[in-house]
Amino acid sequence: MAASEDNSSLFPIFILTIMALPLVPYTILRLFRAVSKKTKTIHCQCSICSHSGKYHKSIFKRISNFSTCSNLTLLLLWVIMGILVYYIKHISRETQPFEPFSILGLEPGVSDSEIKKAYRRLSILYHPDKNPDPEAHKYFVEFISKAYQALTDPISRENFEKYGHPDGRQGFQMGIALPQFLLNFDGASGGVLLLGIVGICILLPLLIAVIYLSRSSKYTGNYVMHQTLSAYYYFMKPSLAPSKVVDVFIKAAEFMEIPVRRSDDEPLQKLFVAVRSELNLDLKNIKTEQAKFWKQHPSLVKMELLIQAQLTRESASLSSALQSDFRRMLELAPRLLEELVKAVPLSARKTTGGNPEGIAQFLQLPHFNETVVKKIARKRVRTLQELRDMTVQDRAELLTQAAGLSAAEAHDVELVLEMIPSITVEITCETEGEEGIQEGDIVTMYAWVTLRRGNGLIGALPHAPYYPFHKEENFWLLLADPISNDVWMSQKVSFMDEAAAIAAASKAIQETKESLGAGVKEISTAVREAVEKVKNGSRLIMGKFQAPAEGNYNLSSYCLCDSWIGCDRKTNVKLKVLKRSRAGTRGHVAEEGPADEGIEEEEDEEEEDYDDYESEYSDDEDDGKDKKSKLANGVAKSKGDSSSEGSGTDEE
Repeated sequence: MAASEDNSSLFPIFILTIMALPLVPYTILRLFRAVSKKTKTIHCQCSICSHSGKYHKSIFKRISNFSTCSNLTLLLLWVIMGILVYYIKHISRETQPFEPFSILGLEPGVSDSEIKKAYRRLSILYHPDKNPDPEAHKYFVEFISKAYQALTDPISRENFEKYGHPDGRQGFQMGIALPQFLLNFDGASGGVLLLGIVGICILLPLLIAVIYLSRSSKYTGNYVMHQTLSAYYYFMKPSLAPSKVVDVFIKAAEFMEIPVRRSDDEPLQKLFVAVRSELNLDLKNIKTEQAKFWKQHPSLVKMELLIQAQLTRESASLSSALQSDFRRMLELAPRLLEELVKAVPLSARKTTGGNPEGIAQFLQLPHFNETVVKKIARKRVRTLQELRDMTVQDRAELLTQAAGLSAAEAHDVELVLEMIPSITVEITCETEGEEGIQEGDIVTMYAWVTLRRGNGLIGALPHAPYYPFHKEENFWLLLADPISNDVWMSQKVSFMDEAAAIAAASKAIQETKESLGAGVKEISTAVREAVEKVKNGSRLIMGKFQAPAEGNYNLSSYCLCDSWIGCDRKTNVKLKVLKRSRAGTRGHVAEEGPADEGIEEEEDEEEEDYDDYESEYSDDEDDGKDKKSKLANGVAKSKGDSSSEGSGTDEE
């Protein structure tokens, strides 16, 4: 029984050890990251963003930032560990080893007379005839009497002095660090132990697996429902008008899950009147168009009106219930727009960086409106790029004198202009280890995308005072054939995580150099140069595609930004594919005779398909013509500058 009690007392120590093994290193890592975290400000510093309160670190926001699920869980585990430490310290006092000399208050080696004197002295204090307290009686019987008996018996005293126990040498004991009630395998305690083993070892892993599989089957890696992706890919067509993109966007399954309440009818009616001019309704048949609009699914009607409320700045008039739905819509919008970009046909992806028409590029600046745009247009500043190319002094004079802005407002404009990125793209396409790109080869595309800002930042949050959440800049690099409307490669580019970009670039450069048989010194030099490029604001994008049939291809590289108007870049890439002359490399086996005829037949069929294909939003006719220009064998290079059109470079 005593052994089981000792084993039971070890159970809290066992639990404390299991908790401390992962908790202590994880806490140290979290603290180290928090201390070494950079305090550089990466959000917009203009007065509008400052007054929006989105970046204001009040005491409540600091508490809310700290009181995340992971932080609270970490704090709770440390509280539990503190309680266990206190409990273990408490029971350690109660379960002290049996020491007769200590109980009697004597030093080891004293005489029998001194032992008897100590026993009589303690008997006066704790004997039941002298002290009626039950605790005193218990202490006298279990400790004082046993200690006196152990020291007065010669054999027991000798054993204690030699082996530390009155009964002599003790054997080695093993036990299980479990509570005592679980060690009694009779009745209900045995069932509790069995249920615990089954629950922890079988049911808990099974429950976690079921939850994970059910969620993964419903959502993609970007936490977007598969049903939403299916809808986007089904409705996005090359012939779809830009005004209908919003109609496709609101068909997301996430929006359909937002509840529609009867109390929302009256606020939505008022909102409809406020944004009616933005709904692309036919004014000639306005009654019919309104009736048709309200006959849609209630969720579609609600989401379209909430989106228009954001675009027209009418969100302040929404009811409290609609405000929560409005914030939920804005929270989901970035992820859904990212998936919508993947579904948009290439013909609808038009860069707007060099478009001299329209005022949308100016309206992203603070304090700008149509009147201000007209005033600066009289001074022959008609594009955002022309405004950015001016000197700081000339721009300040233009904004304060011609546009009528105050000095503080002009300073806000200057701050936002310094946040707007400038993108350059350098692209090289080659076949690793081979001279010339031949049909069927696996072509590797190396693209260095470089970002520059006036304020020197690389990763930053865009100027978005009317968006209540933090929004990171995202870029998309696409390599496409405008003639066939085919996207050969598409990849997301992010400038926020420098450490991840350094690791990815180093690994890619090292693997490429090793495959070419480069030496250790050459590999280390190339990796060091790549790391330096990444630290200076560049990102390496690599992609592979199979070379098409023989011919000259005028490809286009698009670098699209989801946060700024006027930052998209288009670069022309000329690719020359030679007829296969070497045996099947890169996974393609060259065939003779009938195979060539088959390739020619496929080319004829593709040319017929290209002639029949018509798009409402196809690029200019000049892009569709086959430019007869010569390239270096096996390598196609292009370097994009800061202009939106870009320029392809041919190397002889």
